[in-house]
Amino acid sequence: MEIKKDILWRVYLIYFIICLLGVAIISKVVIIQFSEGDAWRAKAESFSTKFFDIEAVRGNIYDANGSLLATSLPYYETGIDVNADAITDDVFEKNIDSLATCLSNLFNDRTAKEYKKMLRRARTEGDRWLVLQKNVSYPELQKMKKFPLLRRGKNRGGFVYLQTNKRERPFQFLAARTIGKLNENGTGKSYGLEVAYNEYLQGVNGHRVMQRIAGGVWRPIESDNEIEPQDGSDIVSTIDINVQDVAENSLMNCLRKHGASHGCLVLMEVKTGEIKAIANLTRYKKDTSIYFENLNYAVGVATVPGSTFKLPSLLAVMEDFNISLNEVVDIGNGECEYYGSKVRDSHPPKESKVNVQRVFEESSNVGVTKIITKYYSKNPQQYIDRLYSMGLGKPLEVNIPGEATPYIKSTNDKTWSKISLPWISYGYESRITPLQILTFYSAVANNGKMMRPIFVKEIKKRGKTIKVFEPEVINEKICSDETVEKAKKMMEGVVLNGTAKSLRAADYQIAGKTGTAQMGLVNGRMTYQASFVGYFPAENPKYSCIVVISAPSGDAYYGGAVAGPVFKDVADKVYSTSLEIHKEINATESLLANKVPSVKSGAMSDVTLVLNALKVKTNTLEIESKWVNTTAVDSISVKLSPKNIEENLRKGIVPNVIGMTARDAFYLLENKGIKVKIIGNGSVAKQSIPAGESFKKGTAIILELI
Repeated sequence: MEIKKDILWRVYLIYFIICLLGVAIISKVVIIQFSEGDAWRAKAESFSTKFFDIEAVRGNIYDANGSLLATSLPYYETGIDVNADAITDDVFEKNIDSLATCLSNLFNDRTAKEYKKMLRRARTEGDRWLVLQKNVSYPELQKMKKFPLLRRGKNRGGFVYLQTNKRERPFQFLAARTIGKLNENGTGKSYGLEVAYNEYLQGVNGHRVMQRIAGGVWRPIESDNEIEPQDGSDIVSTIDINVQDVAENSLMNCLRKHGASHGCLVLMEVKTGEIKAIANLTRYKKDTSIYFENLNYAVGVATVPGSTFKLPSLLAVMEDFNISLNEVVDIGNGECEYYGSKVRDSHPPKESKVNVQRVFEESSNVGVTKIITKYYSKNPQQYIDRLYSMGLGKPLEVNIPGEATPYIKSTNDKTWSKISLPWISYGYESRITPLQILTFYSAVANNGKMMRPIFVKEIKKRGKTIKVFEPEVINEKICSDETVEKAKKMMEGVVLNGTAKSLRAADYQIAGKTGTAQMGLVNGRMTYQASFVGYFPAENPKYSCIVVISAPSGDAYYGGAVAGPVFKDVADKVYSTSLEIHKEINATESLLANKVPSVKSGAMSDVTLVLNALKVKTNTLEIESKWVNTTAVDSISVKLSPKNIEENLRKGIVPNVIGMTARDAFYLLENKGIKVKIIGNGSVAKQSIPAGESFKKGTAIILELI
């Protein structure tokens, strides 16, 4: 009996414990359900749903005329939930054959039978997300939206698509390095306008809720928390794609012709600093003719400038010591020596003594080094300081990344030596980028005002301008007006009478400087860098341009022969399409509107003989001079004014011969020992030595006729 009671007591105890545990469990369930339910549900939900970014559409990049240079095209990943509640067995079976056929016809990657098998297997296995196709274009997506089953939409047809954007350049490699690329996935490099203006282009990403389903696949779900993305702004660049096309093709042809390693070209608007074209081409592999945009040499690579640096050197000495273009330099046989190191000219000179103008026109290394050492040998830092003051030696701070820092050696530099001064003067022991040297030449063309190169004109948002980038002045005046005029005259002489005579144009004049730099031995053979930098039209500069060709492999490696033709190709294109820089056809003083014939200045006896024969009234009796200028007064009379030519010649002063016939001007100047070179036909329109400057016997002058 006692044993039974003990067993019964234990049973009751166990029952009590079980009941107690049951009450505890039920209580916990109630607490979780009604008190902590929201928190636990949210936690569970966090494991199956997640916020994902909705990529904003990146802004477009346009050229100066509105042509599209870079844009973001939408691509889609498309999928279907074949087990959506609204897709019954009857609906599925009615649509599967036609859907499979449509998908096969559109993408042509599987047969209709294979698509049908794929759809049926996903239905059988309970898949809630079957990827139909990736990288679907927008037109393809629109077609898919009309397919059987898919046209029922997301809820009734299970059709879901996710948008991604791909950056495309409609003109492909044109200006590719400047337009640039944004490194968004952690691989590769970012460069160009895409990086520099990313804050405007990128926009603001949105957010959407996505749910993880079987197989670890995420698919979007409806949510009130979804945030729409804000698309990026557009930028309007300064690039003119038509000129860019000519620039790259001409540069490509030159590189192929000469078997060069690489090359670059930049075209800049003188008064604004706007870059209208920039090309950088690199040979893909040695001994191939394939070139592509790999590195922005114009902005990011500083090299020895060679003879193009002779302009800054001579401007420095003109500014500091006011030397004349007629100052004579003894270049001997075109060779000299500094502390055991020789300097040679590329060609033996025709004359041993030449003036500064001819030194520059013929690009005499000896002449430039002698001029610089004559004036700066006692204080070489004065020369370096003058170069710095003219804007050389520091970056331009352009607003695209990767600009190389220029290097012009100071006397405080540990590597400064006794030969540094002459070597720097003609383009060695220095490092400057093509864009930096172009900016200097452009400043000369702009009457001494140096402008910062710019690549973007404005920012637009939905077609409306929200920001304008104005031209920026780096240096208000790199040198005096007098020095600028001397510089222009020297550069015009290079094309008219010097190392770039092949660049003479029929309709407009080019001014500039050739450059040929030794870059060192490769496999026992000297390599060169050929360049030409200048501006046009010379009389009213609108554009400046630099062309640099590195390591041409043939016998031709001089700047005028290699880089010059590329410059002229681009200049011809720009001139032919820029009406604002053409000379006016209908001048205000048109000869057609005046009945008096055009009468050239000259000997008074000749002029009066012609006018009397034509019965044109003159003021002959008032003039005693042997030489006269002529000016039409009205339709029946011409005014004569004295031209004091012979008196000036006796005093050793160059007279004004503009308006005279070539015969008269030649006779007068040659008789006084001035060497005359005549270019063109007609009457004298321009003389290389301005009236009023002194001359010596043997001085050379160029007369341009029109």
